[in-house]
Order: sequence, then structure tokens, then C-alpha cells
Amino acid sequence: MPIYVGNLSYTATQEDVEAVFAEYGTVKRVQLPVDRETGRKRGFGFVEMSTDAEEDAAIEALDGAEWMGRDLRVNKARPREERRSGGGGGGGGWGNNRQSGGGGYRSEQF
Repeated sequence: MPIYVGNLSYTATQEDVEAVFAEYGTVKRVQLPVDRETGRKRGFGFVEMSTDAEEDAAIEALDGAEWMGRDLRVNKARPREERRSGGGGGGGGWGNNRQSGGGGYRSEQF
């Protein structure tokens, strides 16, 4: 299972992250997601290692460790949750809703 690495420096490269994790075993893959609009790194990533024991050793050693001026958050990655499609629910009162007086809020909220 991949390792989640949070609070990464935005200047950290895949090679930087791989070098740090290689101290605890064989790194199979490093993924640093980038923002679709800006192309900038998002400050987190995922690391895959060869064995569970290597992953556990890396997590134990690096979670909370200071690296590149930041305290890392390192743990087992959770499966990605599916997002609901449809763009929202049934008229939560936001937007230009004439029934709510045009202010964007439902009157019952105040």
C-alpha cells in the first residue's frame, strides 16, 4: 500500500523524496501531484516501497520529522473516496435565488 507524505516543501523533487525514503528500503515509485491550473506541486505525495516492513520503517522514522524546513506527515495512504457526481444537492440556498431575497442565503438560517 502506498505511503502518504504530507506537508512537503513545494520545492521538493521526486529525486529528493526518493533519496530520503531510500534510506529505509527500495523505493518503487514516487508521485508528487501537481495543480491542474497552475502546474505547481500541491505539497503532498505518495511513495511506494518494495515491502510492508520497509514502508513501516519509513513511516516510523519520518512521521513528524523536519525536512526542508517542514514537519512531515507520513502514514499509510487511504483509498481515494469516490466523489458524488451532480454538482451539489437540492438548492441549499446559495447563489442568486429570488425566493431568498437575492442575498444568497435562505431566510430560515437567520
